[in-house]
Amino acid sequence: MTLSATLVAVLLVAGSASAQGASSHPGGQAAPAGARTAVTVPDSFSPVVVTPISSPTFPWLGSDRKYHVSYDLQLTNASRLPATLTKVQVVDAEHPDTVVATLSSRQLVDPDCTYGACNLLRVLPSSNATDTVMAPGQSRALMVDLTFDSLDQAPAEVMHRLFLTGQAAPPATKPSPISYLAAPFDISSGTPRVIAPPLRGDDWVAANGCCGTGGAHRPALNSVNGKLANSQRFAIDWMKLTDEGKFYNGDKTKNESYADYGEAVYAVADGTVSSTLDTVEAGTPGILPANDPVLGPKLTVQNVDGNHVIQDLGGGVWAMYAHLIKGSLLVKPGDKVKKGQKIADLGNTGNSNAPHLHFQLMDDPSLLEADAVPYVIDRFTYQGQIPYPVWLATDDYLSGTFLQGRLPEPQSRTDELPLVLAVVDFPDS
Repeated sequence: MTLSATLVAVLLVAGSASAQGASSHPGGQAAPAGARTAVTVPDSFSPVVVTPISSPTFPWLGSDRKYHVSYDLQLTNASRLPATLTKVQVVDAEHPDTVVATLSSRQLVDPDCTYGACNLLRVLPSSNATDTVMAPGQSRALMVDLTFDSLDQAPAEVMHRLFLTGQAAPPATKPSPISYLAAPFDISSGTPRVIAPPLRGDDWVAANGCCGTGGAHRPALNSVNGKLANSQRFAIDWMKLTDEGKFYNGDKTKNESYADYGEAVYAVADGTVSSTLDTVEAGTPGILPANDPVLGPKLTVQNVDGNHVIQDLGGGVWAMYAHLIKGSLLVKPGDKVKKGQKIADLGNTGNSNAPHLHFQLMDDPSLLEADAVPYVIDRFTYQGQIPYPVWLATDDYLSGTFLQGRLPEPQSRTDELPLVLAVVDFPDS
């Protein structure tokens, strides 16, 4: 069983943007205009063209105490010959000889890997590629996740050096080795928005969180409104454990058996409600509607997230709270809400097979136009990680006990984003 089959897989999409030079991202304080000189891509014949899918982005601090940058690229073989990727280097755009990260062929495609920095090359619609070959006219997506020990290590802008076997020049009739630079991308466009937790209490699990493959959100590239995009890049499915480390007690087919069902959901910041949906009936644990022949055809881009609230946080950032209990919403479009105000109850509606809260920030109120926005949570207590093999071994009801990976002593954290399968406690107020 894969992590994406374990629980939610909401179908959200994001806008695409190509970034060169200084720019601003709505996540936080913008980088100063003209902070660096424009980057020039060296002239070369480039059989595989590279286009950033993501909006300009910036580093954020994860619960591993490292800084992360995540974005996506679209690669298209625009030549007459097949192109076989060997590796991709991410380099400092202003100093191209400085390699920030190398994505090896094994990281691009690895059928034996189920989680982590692997299977970064995606067939479209998004799924693991079986090889690194692109036929003429074919496209792939490439997920890029960079990690830095300190902010000083992160360049202002990156480029991408492709190594491949393909059409080296317009007259070529046989593939040959070639490498070139492409796609300058701004990774210093702002700072992460600091928000309050959307939930309260202990033992919340950050399921399907960033980063790496193996979860439902990071590789969730979709094509809607004529765009290839990912608004779920930094989304988390929050689920709560019982004191015994279980997700449910009693009848696993009933929502009320799950520890988090009916938990209060709170606004993460002051803002205005943009839109809501409160008409979707509860689903049944263990059944993912997208995989059900009867329920699947009933899913639309409007109801796939179930009952939800979209809140304008100001500054070009919107929060989405999804899969809420029908009839539990306490807000309506136009309402002004305060940080910490209860807005609804956690449920199991839409394309979900277990009660949980899907939460994300995005740069547009429309789920079909938004791109993901990085963020951090102002305070929480870090309890440790659920080991991925333990998570992988569970069933569609999330049966089992998940106390493995607990730290001997919990750690207080501020202004960090819990990474995938982190277990955290949120303040009660």
